[in-house]
Amino acid sequence: MPILEVSGLCAGYGASDVLHDVSFSVEQGGITTILGANGAGKTTVLRALCGMLRSARGSIVLDQVQVNGKATESIVRLGVGHVPDGRGTFMNLTTEENLRVGAMTRRDKAAVAADFERVFSYFPRLKERRHQQAGTLSGGEQQMLAISRALMLNPRLLLLDEPSFGLAPLVVQDIFRIMRTINEVQKVAILLVEQNASLALDLASTAYILETGRVVMSGPAHELREAESVRKSYLGY
Repeated sequence: MPILEVSGLCAGYGASDVLHDVSFSVEQGGITTILGANGAGKTTVLRALCGMLRSARGSIVLDQVQVNGKATESIVRLGVGHVPDGRGTFMNLTTEENLRVGAMTRRDKAAVAADFERVFSYFPRLKERRHQQAGTLSGGEQQMLAISRALMLNPRLLLLDEPSFGLAPLVVQDIFRIMRTINEVQKVAILLVEQNASLALDLASTAYILETGRVVMSGPAHELREAESVRKSYLGY
């Protein structure tokens, strides 16, 4: 059964809709990616799922719970971690303080301590910089911190918005490798919004193509990789 089912989602900013009748799902413990060019509406999808757009219409069901109209903090408490575009770290706080913000809704102190060690095992550089101000970290380290902060929530569903943006290729490969580990070891379902179609299709099991706010293609990621239109438009061959 899917952990997330979205049907007929319409959303936008002000009087204009960016998304038009968008439907997709994320399987329990699975990885789904939404691909598309700049301006296709990918970030708008994630913001609508998090309750950040009051204009959102349609059905959003998280683990059989209808979340339409719920406040963002209520959706977070249901186990949704969001890594926004631009990373969204608290620049004036230290690495450790950022992680504690991620865990602030939790009361299971022993499990929180264990999760600190878990994210430090994923990203050893963060442990080295745990007392360093987040604003002084490199771009790659800030992305690692943003993902780790979301993991400190102990999410069942992780929403990732362009995690590769602006990062060196080796850093991107490392982050995608760790995302696979997070999915396989912790069984966290992932919804990945990404412009790097090749990396996203390698990571995901299911993919959706978004163009001008509409889903124009969907299916198993390995099948979309072989589709001629996807290869020409998104993979460059």
